[in-house]
Amino acid sequence: MKFLRLLLNNLLRNRRRTFLTISCIAVSLFLIATLLTVLSELENPPQTPQSALRLISRHRVSLANILPMSYREKMARIEGVDAVIGSMWFGGVYKDPKNFFAQFASDADQFFHVYADISLPEEQKQAYIQDRTGALAGENLARRFGWKLGAKIHLKGALFDFDPELNIRGIYSGGGDDGSTLYFHWEYFNEAMRKLFGNGEGVNFTGFYVLRARSADLVPTIAEKVDALFKNTSSPTKTESEKAFVLGFLAMMGNIRLLITSISSVVIFTIVLVAANTMAMSIRERVREIGILKALGFRKLHILTLLLGESLLLALGGALLGSCAAKFLYSRVPMAEVTSGMIQRFYVTPATMVICAAIGLFVGIVSAGVPAWQAARRRVVDALREVA
Repeated sequence: MKFLRLLLNNLLRNRRRTFLTISCIAVSLFLIATLLTVLSELENPPQTPQSALRLISRHRVSLANILPMSYREKMARIEGVDAVIGSMWFGGVYKDPKNFFAQFASDADQFFHVYADISLPEEQKQAYIQDRTGALAGENLARRFGWKLGAKIHLKGALFDFDPELNIRGIYSGGGDDGSTLYFHWEYFNEAMRKLFGNGEGVNFTGFYVLRARSADLVPTIAEKVDALFKNTSSPTKTESEKAFVLGFLAMMGNIRLLITSISSVVIFTIVLVAANTMAMSIRERVREIGILKALGFRKLHILTLLLGESLLLALGGALLGSCAAKFLYSRVPMAEVTSGMIQRFYVTPATMVICAAIGLFVGIVSAGVPAWQAARRRVVDALREVA
């Protein structure tokens, strides 16, 4: 601590260079904090205690394949299953294709039992159940488009030749989707499909089923029983927990972890080059001063500590500035709206900030290690002989 004043004076002797270097490191660590948070949020989707009770059963081949609606009653009879609803991704357009958000046609009768973690007044629940054209909107989604109770909205079908006219009967909060999804009646959707394709048996279809187990311990057993039940049918199923389903959907996008790790590695390498160049220039400018310090009795360890301390303060200061800026900024940005529901939240965790600080320490040591060691080993005579 007794050399702290000397260390700070050396850092501030060229304020412009110090400011630019810290800024560069801060921006780089801001980017790394962002990437790590994206990875964390994608790999750890929002979960509630009720989420652990839910399973998703889809077609084994692909999410694009549909399942017969007749599966619902068979699934409901499996021991341990508390409730089942069918759900179909609609993918309609609201006013403009840019206004993307999740939309599902779902069974209304057991909807609130399966999704017991969403919250809204009882009168809104009943109004939704009783209105064939009723819709439920998450509070974030309603805020995004200015929807109020009783509002009429029009969706233009993109996947299906059906343009539903919906009445907002409920605005919910909570749930695993953090209030960014629109639900409407599957029966309304199915009526439109019957008009398009006739009354054949193949019309009654859904995209996937959401099952609620009586306890979390029964989830693996129920998944095995459901898949075994439909194993030899024309539409075999793949049943898994809600979290596993979300992570599986993410895996379809590719190896996100490898991509983010690769980008972060390139960023760190660039920071090391910038910081190393800064420290090398700073040390070269002070060769004679270092010689004088050694002549006054400073040992090699003292010189090495001073030079490494400068680099560590520089890199760690930039790292903390960048990670704190990311935490402050993203805590005030409604990511569910910005990403159209792709990322429900964006919380820079303490673990991410610790990683950023560790990267700062690594950059500080690596960037100044070689020039600081060479300066500390230089003989006094050779150092004083240098031209300033």
